[in-house]
Amino acid sequence: MIVESTVPPARAWNTWSDRPAAMTFLPLGVHVTPLLYSTSQRCATLLPPGKDLLFGRHDMGGRLVEFETRHGGTEIAFRYEKDDPYCLRGAWDGQVLAEWGLRYWLTLCLSAECGTTVTYNGEAAVIRLGYRYVALMGDMAPVQVTAHETLEAAAKDFDDNGYFHTASRGTSASVIALRFNLEMMRKGRFAAAVADSEALATVKAREALKRTFEKEPMLPAQTGRHAGALDAVRDVMAWNTLYDGINRRPYTTFSRTWNLGTFAVWYNDQTYSALMTALIDGQTARENMAVATASATPQGNFACLATSNDTWVDRTQAPNGAFMTWMIYLRQRERSFLECHYEALSRNHMWWRRERDPDGMGLVSCGTSDVGEALYKGTHFGARNETGMDNSPTHDEAIYDPETRTLSLLDVGLNCSLALDAEYLAHIARELGHTEDAQTFDAMADDTRSKIREHLWDHERSIFANRQRHGGFVRSLGPTSFFPLICGAATPEQAQSLIEHFSDPVRFDGPYMIPNVSRDDPAFADNVYWRGRIWPNVNYFVWHGLRRYGFVAEASLLAERSMALFNQSWRRRRIAAENYSATTGEANDQPDTDLFYSWGAMLPMLGVADVMDINPWAGWELHNTGADVTLGPIHTPIGQVVVTTTNACMTLCRGQEKVLSWTGTGRLTELTISDGLLSCHIHAAEGRQGILTPGPTYAARIVEIRVDGSPFPTPQSPDIDLSGIRCGQRLDLYLAPRFTT
Repeated sequence: MIVESTVPPARAWNTWSDRPAAMTFLPLGVHVTPLLYSTSQRCATLLPPGKDLLFGRHDMGGRLVEFETRHGGTEIAFRYEKDDPYCLRGAWDGQVLAEWGLRYWLTLCLSAECGTTVTYNGEAAVIRLGYRYVALMGDMAPVQVTAHETLEAAAKDFDDNGYFHTASRGTSASVIALRFNLEMMRKGRFAAAVADSEALATVKAREALKRTFEKEPMLPAQTGRHAGALDAVRDVMAWNTLYDGINRRPYTTFSRTWNLGTFAVWYNDQTYSALMTALIDGQTARENMAVATASATPQGNFACLATSNDTWVDRTQAPNGAFMTWMIYLRQRERSFLECHYEALSRNHMWWRRERDPDGMGLVSCGTSDVGEALYKGTHFGARNETGMDNSPTHDEAIYDPETRTLSLLDVGLNCSLALDAEYLAHIARELGHTEDAQTFDAMADDTRSKIREHLWDHERSIFANRQRHGGFVRSLGPTSFFPLICGAATPEQAQSLIEHFSDPVRFDGPYMIPNVSRDDPAFADNVYWRGRIWPNVNYFVWHGLRRYGFVAEASLLAERSMALFNQSWRRRRIAAENYSATTGEANDQPDTDLFYSWGAMLPMLGVADVMDINPWAGWELHNTGADVTLGPIHTPIGQVVVTTTNACMTLCRGQEKVLSWTGTGRLTELTISDGLLSCHIHAAEGRQGILTPGPTYAARIVEIRVDGSPFPTPQSPDIDLSGIRCGQRLDLYLAPRFTT
């Protein structure tokens, strides 16, 4: 059931249902659903996810939703918009007609989740739920109004009887359908309004049809360098955000088009969605992480997969949750968020060490415990699920041991995730004041990193690789060989060797990066799922590993190529794929790729990060290449900001307030902005340090400037010449209090 009374009014009208073309007023469970009928095809559609829909722009709160339909060869552009949380306006535009418009019908259906009766009062379809009313009307009178018991029955009426049919006319039923055709109404507008009387709702809808937006609502967007990156994250997240009526919660599903039941949650996918929505909407990010950790079992692990059909409690996925939680915290700075998830994340980590290290060597293997009744429980394939890389050739040499219920391999990516998890659990514990826990997790992280260096470095090939628990290395290499960078396990010499592999076109380099098995592996040619294809989540982790070790140029290259790979399918076809061909960059070249997958947006997220990011390695950082760019609004520790670069000058604004501008070329890192301090590290080449100018409300309050702790002359103007500052030095502007008493 889709009814949620606690959703904020600004989010109430949105694409909450499993029919993405429908708008649902979530507090009442009321739906406005388009229904199309093509006489030439003798087929009606309620527009489920799939080939009939092209997802357009979508604000997270539903202020603007756009999509195109392609049914029976006819193309129609739809638009929903809100300037009042209780009033939805919509429009359609028949752009390409594949048949006579008289025989192509566009119908707007009003219905409620509970099957409450809808009536037609001669002007509007109206539904009453308690003391509240919803009225739906068009700017033109419908050709006819029909009455049906269900939405499916309305579609079947067209399928059975065609367009020239009047027997289903009616003014009272569970579904009222307002029927229009594209000959008489090639373009049309409609409105649905909520009020506490039928008359008010009808008047409100009528008045809404008279209004037009003077300008587009300001949506999170990116222009110039890496153009469209933030827009893509926004649209993929918004379109995949649904309401789970069984568990009564909103969440961002991994895919509208590949769902495994009434609801479906992969643990890691859910944490990735939390991370991505945190850029745009803090509430949705918190909801997503709550859904991820809600699958915690009494044994301690998070379920690998939880659906309305099956729950895989016998296994989990790689422990990435603490890192994602900390990344969100760095952006949102909400301590209660850490408190909410710390215990479950800690228990999951200890479960790994207890249940997946059969001989106590301090490194873990994948497995499947003897609990639950899940599909693939107790099998080699089920154990592989814990890496998330189900058919990767790096697991081909693994042997499943039914006694220990684990695979024989030590997976380098999995153990790097474990080390990273311990490291960020230590950060979370320290932030929450759990000092002893922090020391314990720090020690675990150090120990795991040491064992990765000792046991998983293949000296012969000079690369990290999977190996048998007490034997040799496996032949196949994947991009998880680079994961020791993100967890800090690689020595400087090992890191440099990894960069050589990263830049080797025989192995991992190329216009499309990074293949999930090296290009010289026989399995690369399989081009099936994890055998040779490119995966957005893998690129994301490798990018962070490069940044942690200071390989900034290589990280920017990966961001550039990730954006190019993504845009190849996104710009024309609006495909955000689960994975991509590493040879052609194509997403739709084989049938096992979902084409609108949430983590597909992790590729453009790198395009966002290459302009502005907030991470543990460099803190809050801004990157000015001199190229024009606009990014935002986007969440930061000081709220929503917009970053612009024009004529090589980068400016950071919060609302109408200018925070700072910088004319240098390079990066500002460890940016800190508080009532008493504006601070950053300057990373610019000699002669390109430029001028940093604090905004007026900051410049007027400067009482002292220091560079690496030493006094720095305070200029007469707000402009601070950085030409004498060396790369990496810290600039501190100490500020008088904004308000004094």
